[in-house]
Amino acid sequence: MNKQEKNKLIDDLNKMLDENKNFYLADISGLTAEQNSSLRRICFKQNVSLQVVKNTLLQKAFDKNALDFNQLSESLRGNTSLMFSDSANAPAKIIEEFRKKNDKPLLKAALIEEEFYIGDDNLSILANLKSKNELIGDIITLLQSPAKNVISSLQSSSVKLSGIVKALAEKK
Repeated sequence: MNKQEKNKLIDDLNKMLDENKNFYLADISGLTAEQNSSLRRICFKQNVSLQVVKNTLLQKAFDKNALDFNQLSESLRGNTSLMFSDSANAPAKIIEEFRKKNDKPLLKAALIEEEFYIGDDNLSILANLKSKNELIGDIITLLQSPAKNVISSLQSSSVKLSGIVKALAEKK
């Protein structure tokens, strides 16, 4: 790879870092060709982009970017793969599910909405994050809950009230 190709790749990586608010750094070394292919298929089905990158080129893209990626520099050791997704938890769920049958991939680090998560011990935290759509659904449910309770109370009160009125009318 000549210098022009490397510079283009660095620019492409920098553009991807700017366009994606969520990305994961993972170590997929040691996977067989079949396992690697299987992981890539799962990623494709889940709309997660998986790309193996050279650490030096990724570091140069980090340095070129407006965000401060210094916290991730320590994670750039050994084999590194980038996982991009619109959903904050999709790559973590893929890694967690894939590791039920394999010992890799390992989570090196992640950037979720400008928050850094360093180390494989954060995998379960990231997998349990709710997506934007799930949070919106939860908020809507919470907002509807008081209204449903009031309506339910009013409906049950009218039944009780009519029962009381009927009982009083029968007494007379």
